Parts: sequence; structure tokens; C-alpha cells
Amino acid sequence: MFRSLHDSCLPLLLESRRTTVACSVRTAILSAIFALCFFLASCGSSNSTQALQVNVANSANPLVAQVTIGSGCTGQVMVEFGPDTSYGRSTSWYPIDSAPITVQVAGMRASTVYHMRAQRQCLGVTTTSQDTVFTAGAPPSIPFPAVQVSRSDPPDSTENPGVELLDTIATTGTNQIQAFVTDRDGNPIWYYDVGQGKFPYIYKLLPNGNFLFMIVDPTGGDSWLREVDLAGNTIRQIDILTLQQRMQAAGFDFVPDGYHHDFLLLDNGHVVVLVTQTKEFIDLPGYPGTTQVIGDGLVDLDSNFNPVWAWNGFDFPDWLDVNRHLFGLPDWTHSNAVIYSPTDGNLIVSMRHQSWVIKIDYNNGAGTGNVLWRLGYQGDFALAQGEDPSLWFSFQHFPVITTQSGTQTSLAIWDNGDYRPLDTNGTTCVIPGPPACYSRATIFQVDESSKVADLLWAYAPGMFSIWGGSINQLANGNVEFDLNAPQVPPSDGVASQLQEVTQTDTPTVIWKMDVPLPVNAYRAYRIPSLYPGIIWQQ
Repeated sequence: MFRSLHDSCLPLLLESRRTTVACSVRTAILSAIFALCFFLASCGSSNSTQALQVNVANSANPLVAQVTIGSGCTGQVMVEFGPDTSYGRSTSWYPIDSAPITVQVAGMRASTVYHMRAQRQCLGVTTTSQDTVFTAGAPPSIPFPAVQVSRSDPPDSTENPGVELLDTIATTGTNQIQAFVTDRDGNPIWYYDVGQGKFPYIYKLLPNGNFLFMIVDPTGGDSWLREVDLAGNTIRQIDILTLQQRMQAAGFDFVPDGYHHDFLLLDNGHVVVLVTQTKEFIDLPGYPGTTQVIGDGLVDLDSNFNPVWAWNGFDFPDWLDVNRHLFGLPDWTHSNAVIYSPTDGNLIVSMRHQSWVIKIDYNNGAGTGNVLWRLGYQGDFALAQGEDPSLWFSFQHFPVITTQSGTQTSLAIWDNGDYRPLDTNGTTCVIPGPPACYSRATIFQVDESSKVADLLWAYAPGMFSIWGGSINQLANGNVEFDLNAPQVPPSDGVASQLQEVTQTDTPTVIWKMDVPLPVNAYRAYRIPSLYPGIIWQQ
């Protein structure tokens, strides 16, 4: 490489000698050209091709290795790993300069030998380190739930790639790992211990490769928003008391009682959190005296966890009437999800105890907070299939946008079906029945201009998921859902069942995972890998 760079610089040197500029100027030009050529040649000949220095060590998490990589060249590095030298998995790419960096490698089974090697890209040259062997540590003393996986027979080749993120809630007094990720065979490959007596409402992978957790202590009443790295080290956190103080200092019109159910990650580094709040009402119909009604709020936290925008559900009585309470009071709205609408910068919120999914004017942090529409029975949309109220979702969870174009948005919604309206006279399903309640995976297409909702697809797996659950449309077009807390379990001891099914008129079950008691999979869904921008096929 030095020779080619030297040859490319030589014509410049000869041309310089032919110039008629003053001697001092010519000397300066020659010196600059020699310096440039020497820099390029030395970088190309040594730093970009020198051997990578790699050291592998344990981390605080026995399933995570710390790989320190030394490089003499500015570029990017990543680590490949697997049970043999075909590797098969990789981390994200990380920028590197002359200083060594440490990459946390996660995605390994406990007590298993793995091969690892680093790759560096610098000045168009790719360098690969020698193979290194690492043995993942023993599983933690706190046990993992013994999930069971089954597949169609024969296995279907269209099974979507990725790994399973499980967010479980344990029965009171049960000491089990509640936040963990498995491969698609059900083997745990990552976990985080939130602490005994606490549970993770939700956790999500951040663009920087860390996880953000919402953790709740149901006995102590505290709750936290906590960022951790793959090894489980706390990077930063904000507890609810600190948020209360910051809300008061900023002059917002309510003080949150706690974090709950969900948060939304935004591209600008902000986090929109769901919070509970209470408001006192006197002599509501059917509730004489004083009632402390529990409602919802949204708080937009900037990258430093400072509140910069907030929404108070009690501020919009024309849209959200405190006397509409399908589950009774004091738990009035019980929201359980918040998602972002890219076409207009607004927020979509699932209100379980209203059986509505609503849109809020957020306008990327400059919105009024007005409720723009309410989707669901007795809301603002007509149903394309007619006025059969049983076709609407009821006491739903986890809406996600599958497609969006102009005024049309398709939403996958896990329809739990509690108190499902069966006719326009107020008849509802009964727990345990008859008429029995049932759950469905659904996809609705919503046209905001015509205010018409079209039930594009639905699948009822024949069970009733009393609470919790999630749904998503996978990259291959299949639908995965988490049927949590079935009233009648598919088999003894099953607390939750995940299914990947084809999105067809008669769905085929491609893949299935049973989660056993004493934990419930509040949410469980497939993610591409443990690293942003990386898809693991196996």
C-alpha cells in the first residue's frame, strides 16, 4: 500500500518542481506533499493492517463477556461469537480510535463454551483477530422460568428470526428472574435482576445498546426509570420522587404518583412515560361522598430526564368523562401503552378501562394535548363491518402501528375481551360465562379522514386472556402474540402462551412458547437481537 501511495504522490512532486513559483513557496508545497504522503502511507501500511489486540474477561453478568479491543487506527469494530468457529452472531459496530474500547458481548447460554473474534474496518481494510474461547458462567442462583417451546410438525421455514424478550410479573413472594431474553428454543441468553419484591413493568432496547427499565415496588410504592448496560450496571435513573420534585419546580398542573405500564422512546432521545395521578371528586353518581379517582398522565422527559411537556387526563372532560368507568372506580382509565404516530408527531394511548385507543395532540412536544379521536365501541369511528359491537376490541393491550400512509393507519391490537359488548343493549360476556369471554389477535385499519375503522384480520385462539398480553406483526408478515393469564390454561401450570401464526384466513401456528406459573408474561415479543441494527437468524 505504501508503494501505491508513493507512486500516486510522485507526479505531484515532479509537477511541483516544474512550477515557476518562488523558491520559498515551492519548498512549502513540497514539504506539505511529503508530509501528506508520509501520513497516508504510514496509516495504510501499519495501523490499518496491524493485528488486533483482544482480551476477553467476565462481567458482572455471567452471561455477558467484556471484550477489550486495542486498535491503532480510527475506524469501527465489532465482535462475532458462536458455539463454534462459524460464529453466527455479532454485536453492533462501534467506533474506535487509537484508544482501546470494551464491547459487552451478550446472547450466550449459561455454562457454554463460545468462540469469539473481533473485526475492524479502517481505511477500507478489514482486519480479523485470532479466535478466542470464552465460557459463559453458570446461571444465576435465582431461577429462570422453565419455558417450553414447540413448533409445527414439520417445522415451518418461515419462522421469523430474532430472540424473545420476556417481561414477566411473579406471584407475590416468588423469587424468580422476571426480565430475561431467550433464543427461539427457549434457552435464556440474557437477564436483569430487578430485585426481590419488585417487578419490571416494561423494558426496551435503547439506540446506544443499553436497556431502559420501568421498575415498580408494589409494596413500598416507589418506582424507577433506570438505564442499565448489558452487564447490568446502572448508567442512570430517576425515581418517582425526583420526578415529582421536577414537575412541581417546572410548574405543571399535576404531580404523578408513580410510573406505570409503559414508556415511549423517541428519536430525539426523549422518553414519554405513563404515570398515575389522583383527583378528588365529590358525590359522583353511584359513588356518594369523596372518591379519589385514579387517572393517567403523560410526561415527556428530555435526555436529562427533565420534564418538558405533560398531559393530564383529567383536563379533557368533554372527551374523557369520569362517569364512564367500565371497570368501576377508583381505577378510571388504566392506560397500558403509548406509541408514536410518525405521520403527524402525535401520541396514541391505549386506555384499557375505557376500551378505547385514543390519539393525543402531541405535535412533537409542541401540541395542546387535546384528544383528537377515540377508537373503539362508542368512540368516534364507525366499523366497516357494521354495528356489531362484539367486533370491536375490549379491555385491550399493546396497540402497535403496522403500517401508516397519509390518513390511514393500521394497528395491531391484543383484544383481551373482558366484558366484551355483545349487542347494543348493553349485554356483555361474563367471566367465567356464559356467555363466555374470549380473546383475539386483531389488526384494524383506521381512516382518520372518513372516521371508519376496518377489521382487516382477526384470530381467536380459543382462550380467554384475562389481563396483560402483547402483539406485533413480524417482518415476515406473521403475527406474534402473548396470550397471558388464560382463564382455562391450555395445559396444567401454563401461565402464558406465546404464538407465532400466519396472517391468513385460517392461521397456522408456526411457533409456540409456554411460560409456566408462578410468573405471568405480562408482555413478551420478538426482537431482532440484543444489539441495535443487528438481526440474529438463529
